[in-house]
Amino acid sequence: MTSAQTLTGMILDAVADPARPLLTYYNESTGERTELSAATLGNWAAKIGNYLRDETMAAPGDPVQVDLPEHWQSAAVLLGAWWAGLQVRLDDEPAPDVAAPVFTAADRIDRYPDADPLIVVPLDPFAMGAPQLPVGVDDFGTAIRAHGDRFVPAGSGAAALGARPLSEVADAARAVAGADAITAGARVLSTREWRTADGIVTALLAPLLTGASLVWVGGTDDDERLAAIAGTENADLILR
Repeated sequence: MTSAQTLTGMILDAVADPARPLLTYYNESTGERTELSAATLGNWAAKIGNYLRDETMAAPGDPVQVDLPEHWQSAAVLLGAWWAGLQVRLDDEPAPDVAAPVFTAADRIDRYPDADPLIVVPLDPFAMGAPQLPVGVDDFGTAIRAHGDRFVPAGSGAAALGARPLSEVADAARAVAGADAITAGARVLSTREWRTADGIVTALLAPLLTGASLVWVGGTDDDERLAAIAGTENADLILR
């Protein structure tokens, strides 16, 4: 069902039990806690991959811009884009030279007048729609939900993350996992940011490609609170 030709295929192939949590997202500023199993996160990634392939006609190797903060929906967007074999560019990189899909938040749409299409991600716990969007701007909730939750990848292009090819990204993530003693089946609590390419490799891909479960916590640096969350989530390791 999955394919090692893509980063997302590698992540899903590393999962021992699809029903167990793969990503648990905390936002201490809003009180949000959202837990997604590998099966659920994979379904979201499949919907996004199908949307990109069927609606935008994106093909492996094409660029997609992802300008989003850390969130479970941001992770789903990244996994969907990689499953479709696309080159992910981030908000610290220039926009693609050609019109390309852009996933961003509602307050940043003015940055992308040439996006084709422009998809607003609400960053909502339940992936509800984004209200009152301008004409021509797609709503993540309605645009993505209609698509199927199974996806058959067609491989990847020359670059997966910025200018980095898939093999380089995967090797870098596994090197980080080794240095941090992340092991398959571990439950890893992390506060590391993943808005840049290096951050995505270090904070998101390192645990997921290893077959670990990620608990990402934002909105607090309080040691006691992080320790309490680690205890609640049965975390084996805390990375900051």
